[in-house]
Amino acid sequence: MAAMKTPTIVVHGGAWSIPDEIAEASQAGVKAAAEAGYKVLTSGGSALDAVETAVRIMEDDVVFDAGTGSVLNSAGDVEMDAIIMDGQSLRAGSVACVQNIAHPVSLARQVMEKTDHTMIVGEGANLFAKELGIPQVPTDQLVTDIARQQWEEYNKYKRAVNELFDSQLGHDTVGAVAVDSEGNVACATSTGGITAKRVGRVGDSPVIGCGAYADNESAAVSCTGHGEAIMSVTLARTVTVNMEQGASAQAAADKSIAYMKNRVDGTGGVIVVSREGQTGVSFNTRRMPWAVVRDGTIRFGMNPGENFQKDCPKD
Repeated sequence: MAAMKTPTIVVHGGAWSIPDEIAEASQAGVKAAAEAGYKVLTSGGSALDAVETAVRIMEDDVVFDAGTGSVLNSAGDVEMDAIIMDGQSLRAGSVACVQNIAHPVSLARQVMEKTDHTMIVGEGANLFAKELGIPQVPTDQLVTDIARQQWEEYNKYKRAVNELFDSQLGHDTVGAVAVDSEGNVACATSTGGITAKRVGRVGDSPVIGCGAYADNESAAVSCTGHGEAIMSVTLARTVTVNMEQGASAQAAADKSIAYMKNRVDGTGGVIVVSREGQTGVSFNTRRMPWAVVRDGTIRFGMNPGENFQKDCPKD
């Protein structure tokens, strides 16, 4: 019988220039999500259950650009993307440009578990949600007043995606990776888009091997950052390849971020967890809120070099 593994979860809240006025809330949000996901793991839940739970919490938090914190595209609509992947079976489910649902990550899981497909997009994703009885929510429930003000300003100037990225505007894709007591890894990533992006633009978040990847033979990875750059180097898969070649989780994360920067001048971040519970966190933006929970202890940070630690709250 295989030895039990130590349940571990890592969460990120997006790699970008997070303004000071939401920094504390961003850090608190990833800590809450990580602690909730860890409770799932320690209650006997699977890695898939844990990452879905963690991401749903961040989709419900208006400080993050996912779910209820989404932003508006150039037409003034919300288009959300999400993915979830099981490292044991290599099955994944994702949705892209889905509109007016609160939890895209859960719809992505339904794609994985209830269809023969990996990705469903646009109108098809919304039709699938309707078939499942998932209620639609009004756009105003998903978009804050600040997001609407940003849309009015940036849509007026028709800025390109790469000009918007890493500004003070929100591009904070959220994600989680976990390993459960059975040694299975899983990942999930969700985003509410980039302000005033072209209608139908899809970034890395829902693309397998780019915004996320999970394989029990290497690790689970969730990415955040400039989607076009991340897709160019298939960032999540690049991390796992580095680990397959012998790198630790942290070294693989650092090497992959450096490769993206050197190869395509890309900015972003990654979180990683291996089957053995090795973790890695790396980013080259100004900030990325992250949290790791393992053995009842939470480690967290947001600015480069930060690594705080404390005991998790007791029930």
